[in-house]
Amino acid sequence: MYKAVIFDLDGTLFDTLPDIRSVLNMTLKKFALNALSRVEVMRYIGNGARELVRLAIGKDNEYRLDEILTLYKRLYAENDGSRSRFFKGEKKTLLKLKEEGVRMAVFTNKPHNVALKTDENYFSRFGFDCVLGQVDGFPLKPAPDGVFKIVEKLGVKVEECVFVGDGETDIRTAENAGMDCISVLWGYRTRGQLEAAGAKKFARSFKELYGMITE
Repeated sequence: MYKAVIFDLDGTLFDTLPDIRSVLNMTLKKFALNALSRVEVMRYIGNGARELVRLAIGKDNEYRLDEILTLYKRLYAENDGSRSRFFKGEKKTLLKLKEEGVRMAVFTNKPHNVALKTDENYFSRFGFDCVLGQVDGFPLKPAPDGVFKIVEKLGVKVEECVFVGDGETDIRTAENAGMDCISVLWGYRTRGQLEAAGAKKFARSFKELYGMITE
């Protein structure tokens, strides 16, 4: 049984794609750029807001990246998150993990203020011990710095933790930290994409994930 679990946020704990797409397309419209489909936005998620916007605007508009990114961040911070949803079986699983005494944390490339707001509005009942998002001057995933910071705060060893995420970046983060990783199959990547990135363990549901964490 693992003593602690570090979760990715988007696509792992929360289906935020509808909100991300809405805000991103609102931003693109302000700059007379084409809106993106759900599939396109899903493909771009996972490496932070800057990379998301860079991919969304294309190479011809990279000279405007900072300006467009600033607007996207402002609009996203103002967004109420009403389009986002929990995944099936998630609430029950998080409560059971808490009852089992498993320490829980979130490490995301989403801006830190937005990650904290999401935790406050939707996850407070589950009692996450630490929430860490993108902070200026601090490396994004897949750098392991955030993992080490969280592990230190939780008072556990790296080998006593598992990283849970839905993307390639999460796999590399766990690998760089020397930590076990479980890739979930309800997120924004297919099993084939995850296997190509080196994933070895998969959870098809939150019920299955619970068993893998507590076995």
